[in-house]
Amino acid sequence: MATLTLNSVKKQFAATQVLHGIDLEVADGEMIVVVGASGCGKSTLLRIVAGLETATSGHVRIDGRDVTALEPADRDIAMVFQNYALYPHMSVFENMAYGLKIRGMKTAEIRRRVDEAAQMLEIGPLLDRKPRQLSGGQRQRVAMGRAVVREPKLFLFDEPLSNLDAKLRVQMRAEIRRLQKRLGVTSLFVTHDQVEAMTLGDRLVVMHQGRAAQVASPMEVWGRPADTYVASFIGSPAMNFLDATLAQGGTAAVLKAGPTITFADGPRPGTAGTPLILGIRPEHIEPGNGGLTLAVDLVEPLGSETVIHGSLPGGEILTARLPIPASNIGATMPVRLPAQAFHVFDGAGGHRIDSA
Repeated sequence: MATLTLNSVKKQFAATQVLHGIDLEVADGEMIVVVGASGCGKSTLLRIVAGLETATSGHVRIDGRDVTALEPADRDIAMVFQNYALYPHMSVFENMAYGLKIRGMKTAEIRRRVDEAAQMLEIGPLLDRKPRQLSGGQRQRVAMGRAVVREPKLFLFDEPLSNLDAKLRVQMRAEIRRLQKRLGVTSLFVTHDQVEAMTLGDRLVVMHQGRAAQVASPMEVWGRPADTYVASFIGSPAMNFLDATLAQGGTAAVLKAGPTITFADGPRPGTAGTPLILGIRPEHIEPGNGGLTLAVDLVEPLGSETVIHGSLPGGEILTARLPIPASNIGATMPVRLPAQAFHVFDGAGGHRIDSA
């Protein structure tokens, strides 16, 4: 087991700055999930940690040792790829044992490690098969087993579940988390899937345009997003944003849609008329008379709940997630926006504004 430290890691391709100085401290045994949209720099960051890409500047330290200039083989890491990266002409056993043979490990120790990993991952009966004879989930288990047998200081996962169907992704997600906790190996997991991020990570690094927009626990990211990007990326359906201005005294905001929202947790700094963005999650919107009427455009019945897409009188789009049957929803419906459920962001930069 080991710690991982990133100090001001930057990466530039020609004139394009991909990473703008990433700082991160990963504790021994911690599972960090790097999440963000395509092109945000998350895979580049992982490849720099792995040694597959060279940082333009900054340092990478594993267990206190500066590995920035070291080759991947010298970093004591194991990586699980999106496409499994198995040798098609080798059996499952040979794929899992290959890295150990290259290191000159004795046959008996190789057999012990492979058998233990195969039992842990429930692929013991598959050791004699070739990759083409396996399902996608079985191939992913083999790829994980190949990483486990190396007993590395650091696990790196590069979107390992993206090629699996939805049901299998849920199953493998749980297996990866159980395996990581059982082994206690420090891990860095890259994904674009917010559900994977929320369920797998001890902490999340939410990437946006080459920067770490927020580093925090999953529930803190969900409950206190640092800016409008994080707020919109984490949560499904995405958070609603409504234009508003700060009222006199900073104790309330006047929505463009009409009503005045009194802040439940105290005043915000600023002068009257300052532009604000108020965010509210779809699941926090309530049916009932709250001074707003939603013109319903689309109804998505999900069984135990219904997702409603519509617009407010001022034309602003609103999505609500309500525990009512779809058959009870008409062309319009009154909605209430609880003051305590609002997140307040500045209208210019989109950064969170907490009470003064």
